[in-house]
Amino acid sequence: MTARVTFREEGGEIEFDRLGKLTSPVAIAAFEGWNDAGEAASGVISHLGIAWQAQPIAAVEPEDYYDFQVTRPVVEITEGRIERLVWPTTRLSVARAVAWPESAAVSGSSGPESPKSPESAESSARDADPDGGDPGVPGDPGVSGHDDAAPAGTGLDRDIILVHGIEPNMRWRSFTDELVQGLTELGVESVILLGALLADAPHTRPVPVSVGAADPKLSATVTAPFSDYKGPTGILGVVQYALVGAGIPAVSLWASVPHYVAQPPNPKATLALLRGVEDIQDAPLPLADLAEEARAWERGVDELAQQDSEVADYVRTLEEAKDATDLPQASGDAIAREFERYLRRRGRRGEPGGF
Repeated sequence: MTARVTFREEGGEIEFDRLGKLTSPVAIAAFEGWNDAGEAASGVISHLGIAWQAQPIAAVEPEDYYDFQVTRPVVEITEGRIERLVWPTTRLSVARAVAWPESAAVSGSSGPESPKSPESAESSARDADPDGGDPGVPGDPGVSGHDDAAPAGTGLDRDIILVHGIEPNMRWRSFTDELVQGLTELGVESVILLGALLADAPHTRPVPVSVGAADPKLSATVTAPFSDYKGPTGILGVVQYALVGAGIPAVSLWASVPHYVAQPPNPKATLALLRGVEDIQDAPLPLADLAEEARAWERGVDELAQQDSEVADYVRTLEEAKDATDLPQASGDAIAREFERYLRRRGRRGEPGGF
């Protein structure tokens, strides 16, 4: 199918009709804010966007959903000159299964077409840039998605839509309807929603990841425990409920972040979520230096905890409680999952797009 997405932006409606045919697209989404302790979930989207050189395609009009006194725009000033003003919103980008030809990255002959004018290029790219950076124009070096090098492919058998959002301040139902409609127009076949919450979890143990899924097929691919919860929810829960109602299979992964070390970033929790996505996709994803960053983060927290005897005692209490509640077979299940990941990665080495 030819993907066609309409998102309202300042000045009217903009139709995105230049994606070409998408291959079995799957969306991966995360929202900053209440759903994103330690920025672990949004960290996955940022990590994959960089690794895959994802191309910005759309942005939700922020005026309708954000209180700018609560979620403020960001300004960048260099030598007294305002260089950029970035409005808070939800942005979508696409990572292709196979790398676009180099000519397409510049001319738009096979992937996103080049905008018809410099003015429209600057307007649409500024609003759609998933990292909130400079809009860039074709051929502008150093700007993600608009340099002369062809974007990298995911190495998967499907295209990936990355959704990097900020939890809206108002009109959640309208926001959700607009987002789900956009994903439907893109032909998205399933959605993986990522979240992170503060919990009584020791930083020295594997990051607990719980799952919420209503679709039997997606449920069968997940090895993490399913969550039992009744209480307040964030935009992630609202979006998942709406996706199920629209007939789009959706699964949510939630990482438990130690509440005593809540400040971002948390590469260990980001890595745990990324591995959960690997399990669902049954394919290896680019990890880059995340594993080493996770080990360095844990060592840093160890050092800080040892400087305060009360914190060290508290961590030991959490460790004892965690070890006591884990089932005897849990360690065996964890070993089995790691072995499956090892086999997936080994099987992909040497293949085009393998990691």
